[in-house]
Amino acid sequence: MESKNKQSLYWSLLKVKDLNFYIAATSRGLVFVGSQNKPFEELSEWAKKHFTRSLLVEDDEKLEPYAVEITEYLEGKRTTFTVPIDYNGTAFQLAVWNALCEIPFGQTRSYSDIASYINKPAAARAVGAAIGANPVLIAVPCHRVVGKNGALTGYRGGLEMKTLLLDLEK
Repeated sequence: MESKNKQSLYWSLLKVKDLNFYIAATSRGLVFVGSQNKPFEELSEWAKKHFTRSLLVEDDEKLEPYAVEITEYLEGKRTTFTVPIDYNGTAFQLAVWNALCEIPFGQTRSYSDIASYINKPAAARAVGAAIGANPVLIAVPCHRVVGKNGALTGYRGGLEMKTLLLDLEK
């Protein structure tokens, strides 16, 4: 139920193997994939900050297409996502997130690689901040970005989840 004042933000709890995380979408596409095994508050706090005029509505049926694709990815049956993503960020963040989606399955890039790709070669730290603000883990594959020396660096979902995702793609 959407009114003039409130937009519905639909959510569901996705359980795949030992992973449990919340996903959320607007009527236009996926907007949030949570960190593994985090409480509902991770989603509700994010929604309060980024979708201030939204009403959180649990709706497993609306989230099913997103849940199916994420599940298939986590089960090794999918390498790309076809569901729509409803990006909500600054122009710089959108450029970075779009660049992440260009990294092929099974490959990694460094922060400076992404900065160069978006024609901002001196902005590696800003790229890191934009990647840290990526609300759509897995589908917008920020796990594919590593340190210049190949070392695993921060990940909102935790380094254990980042390692799991990179191992899945080997």
